[in-house]
Amino acid sequence: MTGGARLAGSVDVVGAKNSVLKLMAAALLAPGATTLGNLPAISDVTIMRQLLERLGCGVVETTEGAIDRVTITTPDSINPEAPYELVRKIRGSICVLGPLLARTGRAKVALPGGDAIGSRPLDMHFAGLERMGAEIRTEHGYVVAEAPDLRGASIWLDFPSVGATENIMTAAVLAKGTTVIDNAAREPEIVDLCRMLVAMGARIDGIGSSTLEITGVEELQPTNHDAVADRIVAGTWALAAVATQGDVTVRGANAAHLEIALDKVMQAGGEVEVLADGFRVVMDRRPKSFDVVTLPYPGLATDLQPQAIAALSIADGTAMITENLFEARFMFCDEIARMGADVRTDGHHAVVRGRERLSGAPVRATDIRAGVGLVIAGLVAEGVTEVAEIHHIDRGYVRFEEQLRALGADVQRVESVSFGG
Repeated sequence: MTGGARLAGSVDVVGAKNSVLKLMAAALLAPGATTLGNLPAISDVTIMRQLLERLGCGVVETTEGAIDRVTITTPDSINPEAPYELVRKIRGSICVLGPLLARTGRAKVALPGGDAIGSRPLDMHFAGLERMGAEIRTEHGYVVAEAPDLRGASIWLDFPSVGATENIMTAAVLAKGTTVIDNAAREPEIVDLCRMLVAMGARIDGIGSSTLEITGVEELQPTNHDAVADRIVAGTWALAAVATQGDVTVRGANAAHLEIALDKVMQAGGEVEVLADGFRVVMDRRPKSFDVVTLPYPGLATDLQPQAIAALSIADGTAMITENLFEARFMFCDEIARMGADVRTDGHHAVVRGRERLSGAPVRATDIRAGVGLVIAGLVAEGVTEVAEIHHIDRGYVRFEEQLRALGADVQRVESVSFGG
């Protein structure tokens, strides 16, 4: 890509990657046909479809533009083993553990792969399921869980883990008795999963709060459900508008899910207009620096940290970044430094001293959000920037380069771009 363009125009945001994979897994809980809409046409959805097929489901996928719709037909008897060759590709695949355990009393799931952003242990997943009567062990790279008689329990999470909340909740909906999850995650994607489960016949109280009370039922029914909008993609466009001094309208997003991120946009000097179906960000000057602290929802999402650093790298002033969730997220800083960014890291802190301009350079995406952060940096850099390993971006963003071109960016996909180091 060649930097220097001001992003201007409108983009559409569809369903959240961090929700749709969990919704697809939840279809395992009810025999019959469940239809999910507003899914992003991304590679992670394709991998989850393949995983569900290996578990015995029939999956019919239709794509219209940037949106997928899938109908998942779950059989009465499902295969409880999730194989390594698929699970290793996406971290979100561990979300089949709870549904498989609830439906079959047994699950064998390969330890997951995904982005290289630091340790994401499964201890809380296991501890919660064990409180419900499951016996869990790891062997030969697989998690093996057995629970012929899941029962409700009181569970306190040491940290409001999204994945642990999801796995415990999807196991609890078919368990005997009542399960209470204290310090549960509150993300919009958790609320989205709760709403789908309730539509299937689950009994869940406290949706959207830090305490969930789930009363198990005998069976669930298939349903139709549209995924919640992707707040991380929406936030990415907001920060790209800040960095490029742009004027971008984001359609299909929920501004209420991005209150802190949009407040940072205003701290940078941008104007935010909340619309009925999204929001508009207008930036007509060099951004001012702002500090960033990542926290569980409703705090600022760690998945927006690299995009924020990209905008701060050319901002007026100095910013402090505090990363409280994933210790390796700052791997991104080594790459943006190749473009001239002044970023110094120390543990879970980084200091960004804004410069008037960056310079184009060959860089490498180490994860989804690092990839789009480097693209934003490339948009404001002098000369040409090549971002390698863009398959990471494809895991979370739909036709990203096409949307950028529609907003005025000079960017193209070159499949053969590669370099060592």
